[in-house]
Amino acid sequence: MANLKEIRNRITSVSSTMQITSAMKMVSAAKLKKAQDAITAMRPYAEKLTELLQNLSATLDGDIGGEFTTQREVKKVLVVAITSNRGLCGAFNTNVIKEAKNRAAFYAGKQVDIFAIGKKGNDVLSKTNSVVANQSTVFDNLTFDNVAVIADTLTQKFVSGEYDMIELIYNQFKNAATQIVQTEQFLPLAPIKTDLNVPAGDYIFEPSKEEIVLTLIPKSLKTQLYKGIRDSFASEHGARMTAMHKATDNATELRNQLKLTYNKARQAAITNEILEIVGGAEALKG
Repeated sequence: MANLKEIRNRITSVSSTMQITSAMKMVSAAKLKKAQDAITAMRPYAEKLTELLQNLSATLDGDIGGEFTTQREVKKVLVVAITSNRGLCGAFNTNVIKEAKNRAAFYAGKQVDIFAIGKKGNDVLSKTNSVVANQSTVFDNLTFDNVAVIADTLTQKFVSGEYDMIELIYNQFKNAATQIVQTEQFLPLAPIKTDLNVPAGDYIFEPSKEEIVLTLIPKSLKTQLYKGIRDSFASEHGARMTAMHKATDNATELRNQLKLTYNKARQAAITNEILEIVGGAEALKG
């Protein structure tokens, strides 16, 4: 059994760790509320924009997506992996990194590059895969305008023919304890599925429907990427809050066990001292 000093040192160490994890949990909980409100408020807009684009496209004939819908033989793939800049958030980053490697394996025999958004994904994936860029600074000031610059870069890579397929991988926020890894096709735009039995509304368009659709597509792509990063940002804080909550609980349990061990050891030491005193007294009497 460890001596009393060693046990006291362990209790002090575990208590300090528990204070840190508890503080990190509270910080993440505060940040989660703001991030959750942001993604919750944005989803209806993103869904309505997609619905509007689908309704307009359903009334047009032929390929109206232009360069954004060009289907080419897939030889070069760009996987956009959205992770975080910091760790201590459970399996949040690991799940995205694992899925990115799975997608690279799925496209075996083709050129597969990684576009990392987040420091953690870049650090791990750069060791085993080809990482062509890292945009970790976007989380320092997460705004639509800053994300739009990244979306324009990705769009240009597809339009120029540098890549034939671009996919997004990120954690979708469901609640503080649940994040779902999503893989979405960013470009080319997937064929739009509509219900042909639903009549289109009678609208007067100015300018033409074709021009409106071609204007909405870049806007929709920027919104899709922004929503993915916002989802990931909220998921990160939810995952970290949950991880720190579990770590605090584990530290509390370990501290209690150490205190029990310390008390038992202290009681045993006191008992031994009493026995020695009694033994010495008896020896003097004899």
